[in-house]
Amino acid sequence: MTRDERTEIEAEVTRLIHRYTWANDAQDWELCASLFTEDALFRRPSGGEPVVGRAAILEGFRSRPPRAQRHVVANVLVEVEGPATARARSVIVLYMGDAAADGGLPVQDAKSPLIGTFTDLVVLTPHGWRFAERIGALDFRP
Repeated sequence: MTRDERTEIEAEVTRLIHRYTWANDAQDWELCASLFTEDALFRRPSGGEPVVGRAAILEGFRSRPPRAQRHVVANVLVEVEGPATARARSVIVLYMGDAAADGGLPVQDAKSPLIGTFTDLVVLTPHGWRFAERIGALDFRP
């Protein structure tokens, strides 16, 4: 694999992580779920049992109560394993709160921010790079 090919994969995987973050903040659950493979495994940073399969991941997103949220992703590190496989790690900071009834700025939740990590297995599919595994964990207790 050439240096340019490796650099391109790193950029595409980083873009996937950022695309997921923006879709999550927009609560575009269909787009979030479409970024996973059909048989992907997903575990939210807040814990719980891993969810397996894109359909179950979508249902998990849809079952969340609405909230105001903003994720900040940092320290993305992509390790290319081959032309169709990479692993990535990133730090996630979540600010959350309740939407203001008057449409103004939301009120930040007392548990906010939450700080965690995602560890990803990413694969190249006919539809582009997708998460085969996305495992989240909190780094600090709220």
